[in-house]
Amino acid sequence: MAKINVMPKHLAELIAAGEVVERPASIVKELLENSVDAGADTVTLEIRRGGISYIRISDNGSGIGRDDIRNAFVSHATSKIKDADDLNSIMTLGFRGEALASIAAVSRVEVLTAVKGDPVGTRYVTEFGEEILLDDAGCPCGTTVTVRDLFMKTPARMKFLKKDVTEANAVASAVDRVALSHPEVSFRFIRDGKQTLMTSGKGDLLTCIREVFGKEFASGLIECSGEASGIKVGGFISKPQYSRPNRNMQFFFINGRYVRTGTGSAALSEGYRNSIMVGKFPSCVLNIEINPSLVDVNVHPAKTEVRFSDEKPVFSAVFGAVKSALDRGDTRVQVEQVSSPYQSNKPYNFPVKYTDKPKVPDEQLKMKTGGGFLRMSASEFGNGGASKKEESVPSPVPFRPKTTLTANAPDSLPREGAGIDSADDILLNSPSPVSAPASEESPVSEAPQPINSEEFEEEQFRLVGEAFMTYIICEYKKKLIIIDKHAAHERIIYERLKNNEGERTGQMLLSPVTVDLPKDEYSAVTGNIGIINESGFEVEDFGSGSVLVRACPMELSPDEIPDIIAEIAGRFVEKRQDVMFEKLDWIFHSVACRSAIKAGNVTSRLEMEKFAKQLLSMPEIRYCPHGRPVLIEMTQRELEKNFGRIQ
Repeated sequence: MAKINVMPKHLAELIAAGEVVERPASIVKELLENSVDAGADTVTLEIRRGGISYIRISDNGSGIGRDDIRNAFVSHATSKIKDADDLNSIMTLGFRGEALASIAAVSRVEVLTAVKGDPVGTRYVTEFGEEILLDDAGCPCGTTVTVRDLFMKTPARMKFLKKDVTEANAVASAVDRVALSHPEVSFRFIRDGKQTLMTSGKGDLLTCIREVFGKEFASGLIECSGEASGIKVGGFISKPQYSRPNRNMQFFFINGRYVRTGTGSAALSEGYRNSIMVGKFPSCVLNIEINPSLVDVNVHPAKTEVRFSDEKPVFSAVFGAVKSALDRGDTRVQVEQVSSPYQSNKPYNFPVKYTDKPKVPDEQLKMKTGGGFLRMSASEFGNGGASKKEESVPSPVPFRPKTTLTANAPDSLPREGAGIDSADDILLNSPSPVSAPASEESPVSEAPQPINSEEFEEEQFRLVGEAFMTYIICEYKKKLIIIDKHAAHERIIYERLKNNEGERTGQMLLSPVTVDLPKDEYSAVTGNIGIINESGFEVEDFGSGSVLVRACPMELSPDEIPDIIAEIAGRFVEKRQDVMFEKLDWIFHSVACRSAIKAGNVTSRLEMEKFAKQLLSMPEIRYCPHGRPVLIEMTQRELEKNFGRIQ
């Protein structure tokens, strides 16, 4: 049997340091948090070679007393925790007492510090865990920590570090997170002799975001705030059209501490459901204020992971704040002005050539100019959302709160191939507030009023026409409106299906449709018949791998039933391990997409006019269920600027 030995103190410190100090960014994070905890309102960070050779952090905080400086470098020594009860009310960023000891174990550290009122400051030097010097020093009130030669005596750790530029970028990210969590502190970051960040410390979060990420990012944000169950949520979220391909720009803070939280991320995604394109993710800078006794921050030495005693109220608070912010602050997509060389008082003659290219975000409409005309290709205009099979992949989560979207939007466009050419046909085939009375021969239910409906101003509306048999173009309130008829119709159908809870009776089929399915899909359908029938279908087990469909939603044609049942079955199989997959909502997506009028279908002027008027009276309809905008707007002034008529 191998003999059990007690590890030497220095070896134990090296092992402990491996949990806290992974790279230079880890050191920067810990020291910046110490500065904030010390009450500093000005902090300066300087690094060289990505922080591997040199890190210096200076602050004007409370400083460290001469009698405490040695204890500060002892493992598990801290001024923030005195007894076990304090662990239930942690409001400081640091509390474990491991940072300075771990940093000192793997580098050379020099500390200059002074406490207000002391006649002289203190200089303390350690090298790889060994004390070298403790002496007087002349220095201002506050603390300056200098770290040199990181991992020089632990080459096994050194080889895992990345290139200097990569490590420097990681340090910059750590500074960004601390700066965003404390906008009341002014942070200055110097990288290899060049200042790359300077925050004002005014306490205004939006100003801090602009200073950290730039004006363009900040301009696409919406203020977000809310409170539920004693949990406050505050900060900013991105407008749906400024979504990103990943979650890298999602920043969550718990009581001012940066954390990675699946609960917060899921609630954010749920709040954007049906407002953001599949595969895209919103950005946010959100601080969650919660009773510290309800959250455990002592989960990991890096302190970036937390555990909630109950995740549901946290989810509800974030979700509610996000939904409220989007309902209040999101607007329909605007076409941005294209810069023109003719925005001056000088006369000019046609034809001309525009040489400057517009600079607009990728997710917004791109426009080109050439030959004196404003030009736009069909591919730039958009694919209409129906040129190929669409698929919605919602990201629902458990315990989803009910949204405030409660009214039903009428289905206003005819189904594909309806061949409607008169106003009477529109009234008979499209339920609306002016529908003809229902009769036994032609049952037409009165459509409920849309939520947030606004009075339509008829005198300010003019239908222009249709582009590419996909986009309805009209004028309204001195704006050029371009409507994606498929996306808009799809969202209207989806809202009506979702909100007609308890009234989703489908149309009975003259002849039931039998659908044969593979065994796994057959099991998925028979195991979820209740959910499928809740959406307006009437499905029953027919045995031997088949299901019988006796009714389907009013929007569907009987010949589409086999395909959509197979699609539902396949989706259920694909998502059988996903506990967050919301089946009913996805069925609504699929039915709405299939039943909406398609891009390329012929639409009469009467149909277009009726539909455009209805959509413009429903300001809450901004995106299709897949997250694409249903319309874009361009003011008359913006259009005239592009043609050089005005400056």
